[in-house]
Amino acid sequence: MRNTRSLALIAVLVIAAGAPFTHAQTPAPSGEPGTAVVSIYRVAPGKHLDFLKWQAAREAIDKAAGVAPTQWYVHTDGDSWDYVSIGPETTKEQDDKVEAMMKQKGLKTGLAGGLEFRQYVSSHTDTFARGPMTAAQIVAMAEK
Repeated sequence: MRNTRSLALIAVLVIAAGAPFTHAQTPAPSGEPGTAVVSIYRVAPGKHLDFLKWQAAREAIDKAAGVAPTQWYVHTDGDSWDYVSIGPETTKEQDDKVEAMMKQKGLKTGLAGGLEFRQYVSSHTDTFARGPMTAAQIVAMAEK
């Protein structure tokens, strides 16, 4: 329930702010919304800076590999999350390129990378979403 409320709040804030997310999406056919991955993080106590540095190192690899940038939001008031990211849904080819570059840089991947990541978070969720869209566009899609 809490995750649903968090995602709903984020969606409302994003739409209200008119934030441009098109660069963080997987390219879609003309006229269709793209897809993005919305992640909500609750960081382990005392690990905030380490978590952000860990993410920044991986963002640098993504950028070098040509992956669209992830947008980050920092909690200021309200629910219990610390950070929300909205990033592209990547392709297998992009994932393979990023993994190879991470290995070249000595960064952990696979299970070892997942275990390393988990030392920084208390919990996290990943949700695949379509957008950005206006409410009117969603209504039009629903009425087809």
